[in-house]
Amino acid sequence: MKNQNRPFVFVVCLLTWISCAIENGLLSAETVKQTGWRAAAVSVVITPETAMWMSGYAARDKPSEGKVHDLYAKVLIIEDARGQKVVIVTTDLIGITPELRDPIAASLESEFKIPSAALLMNASHTHCGPELREEKASRRGLGGDRGAEAREYTQALGRKIVAAIGQTLSKLEPATLKYSYGRAGFAMNRRLPTPQGVINSPHPEGPVDQRVPVLSVVRPDGSLMAAIFGYACHNTTLSFYQFCGDYAGFAQEYLEADHPGMVALFMMGCGGDQNPYPRRSLDLAKQHGRALANAVEVALEVKQPRVIQGKLGIAMDDVELEFATPPSREELLKIKESGNKYENSHATRLLEQLEERGGIQTRYAFPLQVIQFGNDLTLVAICGETVVDYSLRLQKELKSGFGASGASEPVIWVAGYSNHVFGYLPSLRVLKEGGYEGATAMIYSSYPGPFTDSVENRVVSKIHELTELARKGAN
Repeated sequence: MKNQNRPFVFVVCLLTWISCAIENGLLSAETVKQTGWRAAAVSVVITPETAMWMSGYAARDKPSEGKVHDLYAKVLIIEDARGQKVVIVTTDLIGITPELRDPIAASLESEFKIPSAALLMNASHTHCGPELREEKASRRGLGGDRGAEAREYTQALGRKIVAAIGQTLSKLEPATLKYSYGRAGFAMNRRLPTPQGVINSPHPEGPVDQRVPVLSVVRPDGSLMAAIFGYACHNTTLSFYQFCGDYAGFAQEYLEADHPGMVALFMMGCGGDQNPYPRRSLDLAKQHGRALANAVEVALEVKQPRVIQGKLGIAMDDVELEFATPPSREELLKIKESGNKYENSHATRLLEQLEERGGIQTRYAFPLQVIQFGNDLTLVAICGETVVDYSLRLQKELKSGFGASGASEPVIWVAGYSNHVFGYLPSLRVLKEGGYEGATAMIYSSYPGPFTDSVENRVVSKIHELTELARKGAN
């Protein structure tokens, strides 16, 4: 009788071990049931080797002075069972420019036969990184050819990222994708209404999105290969002259230290009108970084994350946005005579447009992108310094009607600061309220600004269109 019970006892013990292994992360249920994904991640240092003009803060008056820690570009490539790939590149930079993205996208197509629409580039928007916009570097640099310096850095950076993409492609291996989220509370709306108009100050009642979405990439042995996480908050705790990733850089640093062998990637959300509070010290940047890393750790501990299954669907296209009627030549000449050096500089650039082109541009096309992961996750990548209204609106609208097909509602993840960071992308509410994000920030660009009232609906309509295409591609 004892021998007859041995098979039963063995099966019970085996099932108990599997259950415990799954619960403790030693073996995932998804490893037993293959999902068809392959993935790999690579990290590369992009810290300038010499002093450079720094990005952010128009009042800067000297180049960089060393570093707190290194800056990084990180590559995560995910491939579905059909061989379709998405290439996600996150960077410790102020923004992504066409001069950076376009050559990388061209190499992606020519060298690796991956369409440019499959490339998602996102900037952490640290204000303690190098200035890679040639025009701004030329305008602001005192001494030396700062424009050439920015151009050369950008070109070298592009080559470095292309090499990292090639390295990542060579390392693809089976993986499981899991989604969950935590929360971090240091982001606060910075548009405070006053009788004199909107000012840049903490606004506790203003809209926020304090979710920390996390997509973890797990190897067959249960170890973490990568974790990509987001947050909607300006990366501006610091304003000094040392290279530093700010709170996002510290969060990635802490996560990688606590998970050896894992690549942590930060993707900036719709934080155009959000600030980290309190601010202005290195200790606070570390504190916020730890808070964000803790939120990611919480998400990684969720016992029943959403397991991402299915295929990839990718759609990308430009949206054409309209600028409000620009000032006349006479008005620009008057502005040039004002005592405000930033308004003077902006007026000068617009007058140059008049001379060179015979008119000031009234519209411009900016890129939008949607990546669909089966029926489980819709990742929206929006250009510009996107305000939080876009994230809050799209999280509601892109779920609407999805369940009619019998599938559960997908997770909606909205990232700003993607593919082309040209300046602020206001919602209609922010545009009408005015203030920095709605209008006055445009004086630091070469665009006439502000946008017309159609801006939000044009962006959202195009995203709905791209989402429909991406979801069809994932089926």
